[in-house]
Amino acid sequence: MPSAVITRKGQVTIPKAIRDFVDWREGERVSFHVRGHEIVMKRQRGTILDLKGSVKPSRRPEDFDDIRRQVERQRGARSAQ
Repeated sequence: MPSAVITRKGQVTIPKAIRDFVDWREGERVSFHVRGHEIVMKRQRGTILDLKGSVKPSRRPEDFDDIRRQVERQRGARSAQ
């Protein structure tokens, strides 16, 4: 079973085998949850605020149906990569 040491600053390196198993990458955010006497770490999922600025306004007033189509195309392109 992998283990780690807590530093003076309270930091812990997650063992590579665990990071690989859960497919966590550098820069990802995690949250901590207390369940009885256990600590559970979970990957934090993005919020709608993380999408701010992903579609540049081209005109005013905006056509929200067009914006939805643009977002779907961009998300599809990211998923294909």
